[in-house]
Amino acid sequence: MSKPDSKAERARRIRHLLETEGDAVAENTRGFNRGRIDSTATLDEYEALKGEARAIKEDAIERLPELIDDLREAVEARGGHLYVAADDDDATAYVREVVDGANVVKSKSMTTEEVELNAALEADGARVTETDLGEWVLQLADEAPSHIVGPAIHKSREGIADLFAETFDLPADDRPETAEELTRFAREKLLAEIREADVGVTGANFLTADSGSLALVTSEGNARKTAVVPDTHVAVAGVEKVVPSVEDLAPFVELIGRSGTGQDITSYVSLLTPPTPSPPVDFAAPDEPMAAPGARTGDGATDPHPDREFHLVLVDNGRLDMRADDDLRETLYCIRCGACSNSCGNFQSVGGHAFGGETYSGGIATGWEAGVEGLDTAAEFNDLCTGCTRCVPACPVEIDIPWINTVVRDRVNRGADPGTFDSLVEGLTPDDEPGGLDPAKRLFGNFETLARLGSATAPVSNWGANLGPVRAAMDRWLGVTRERDLPSFRRETLVDWFAARGGPRVSESMARREAVLYPDIYTNHVAVDRGKAAVRTLEALGVRVTVPESAAVGSGRAPLSQGMVETARRKAERCRDALLPEVDAGRDVVVVEPSDLAAFDREYGTLLGGDGAERLAANSYEVLEYVFGLLENGAAAEGLTAGDGAPVAYHAHCQQRTLGLADHTVAVLERLGYGVTVSDTECCGMAGSFGYKSEYYALSMDVGEPLADQFGDAERVLASGTSCCEQLDALLGGRTEHPVEAIAPE
Repeated sequence: MSKPDSKAERARRIRHLLETEGDAVAENTRGFNRGRIDSTATLDEYEALKGEARAIKEDAIERLPELIDDLREAVEARGGHLYVAADDDDATAYVREVVDGANVVKSKSMTTEEVELNAALEADGARVTETDLGEWVLQLADEAPSHIVGPAIHKSREGIADLFAETFDLPADDRPETAEELTRFAREKLLAEIREADVGVTGANFLTADSGSLALVTSEGNARKTAVVPDTHVAVAGVEKVVPSVEDLAPFVELIGRSGTGQDITSYVSLLTPPTPSPPVDFAAPDEPMAAPGARTGDGATDPHPDREFHLVLVDNGRLDMRADDDLRETLYCIRCGACSNSCGNFQSVGGHAFGGETYSGGIATGWEAGVEGLDTAAEFNDLCTGCTRCVPACPVEIDIPWINTVVRDRVNRGADPGTFDSLVEGLTPDDEPGGLDPAKRLFGNFETLARLGSATAPVSNWGANLGPVRAAMDRWLGVTRERDLPSFRRETLVDWFAARGGPRVSESMARREAVLYPDIYTNHVAVDRGKAAVRTLEALGVRVTVPESAAVGSGRAPLSQGMVETARRKAERCRDALLPEVDAGRDVVVVEPSDLAAFDREYGTLLGGDGAERLAANSYEVLEYVFGLLENGAAAEGLTAGDGAPVAYHAHCQQRTLGLADHTVAVLERLGYGVTVSDTECCGMAGSFGYKSEYYALSMDVGEPLADQFGDAERVLASGTSCCEQLDALLGGRTEHPVEAIAPE
């Protein structure tokens, strides 16, 4: 049964984070994301480097048992120790035995967060100090990280100043305030801890099987000091961090800093082959750089720690099961750069304290948490991934993060227990979907059924859906917020209109091209005027257009977004089978809704595979992309509506951007004489059904707020996606048009 209280609590939690952490998280993640875009733009062969990095990880995960054996041999040959821990308890037990209650300093490590190493060591009486500035701040504040790379991005400078003053009882006239003062204060405190430490614990960004070396890629010098100053060095890393050779590190060093924080290269790239001799460090002069490993002091003294211990703890904790899982396997390619978090509109608003689990946060966190913690943990935040695909081009190893999130959502759905409410909507649950599916997901996943019923009974259906008691019931039991306007179904669908007008208006002999306009569910049943405009536009450019009733089937995008994978696969098969005969007849497939084109282009290959999906993707076009191609190839624009210099504000759909198609729309509008202002915001926040859900409404509107700030004074606003139009209408209180409506003949 639906749990209104649980959803209400989630909504309250999100509103709280928006108010208390949202501004700091937004400023930092958007800054990281802009840095990534700027830095990768200057990198030659960026896409080739990503492909190379992915190929290395694919090979490494495929050969992982063999590489672990090679790594063990290399580490032990140098006098070190390697231990493969089955789970978190096994890992902490080994490290506890090594540490034996001694003083420990740690550099930033998500894997030690995962196994809760600090708590385990402190239970034995060990003093554990985080030496990464952000992690130390959170240790003092007793808070969890909010980001994989920048754990304290939710904290303001003023907040950190207050924390230091309170923790260390600083007098008002000796209180650090500026970023430089705060950093210097932390440096002095942490250097003292490193000097006194018996054991240094680090993670590892990468481990090379050929030499037993570990790579630490950091923005601070603390990790290097932590690794080489104490007498004992313990490195804790997931088994997935192993790569075959030192040479394989090259593409990752190029990509990881650019992807995570926008740095061309991180401040410190350390390649250590333990046991590493400790360099002498003059702690009385903390501004002096640390000497290189093995260096001598000025008076000729040798290394003060000639007999150091090194222990490498490789953590399984579910990873080898993930390796055997076809859908979760790609998670192991992750290099923990945080690009998926920084590029995500929802994460930019609430950070990892909402969009994260026990350890990991951001888009890739669903895969990690499902694999190492379980589905229950992943379920707590999985719905914050809307499948917009913005993270896909940002990922330096080309992980299909939305697919991982979708698969986990499907598994969460299947693990749900049926409730009493399910019997009321049993007809909306196909035989191959779980009976305990959340009613809101069931409703939105079956939008095709709802739309057909809505059109068949319009306008009564629209009147009834907007009655106060009905909206209240939808809010309570379905989680559909009363604050969002519902779609208004049209009695005459686009297919009906096209048939009533007598079919194509361009003869076969005069046609420049032949195309079928795909009547997606929303265009066919709700945004019918948009579909009419698309038909008139294509005909004005000499295209013989058809809108066949046989093609008026859902693409499967709606159920896929809700994690209803089998329903999505069945609908995708039906849609493919309806459109392939059109392709085989020599017709292009023109798509109005970018998310449906994204389904053809991306998801069908995964859902369906085979030549049919590839042929459909290769012959399908977004409507303004198609118009651009026609104009570039000689079609006359005179029949279209000219802008005559009129200003328009334009926002591109997320998936239109990730498909690389947004520029086509801008080019067409400018060619027709419009003065175009393009949105600075990548995501409007609506994301299909996401913005309708009560628990996420406030977050949806917050994500879109920058759009309202930029377009608030615009006289005419255009947007390419259905969701984008609905969100801009809500933000601006006006009617947003699809670009094809702006250029269509009167």
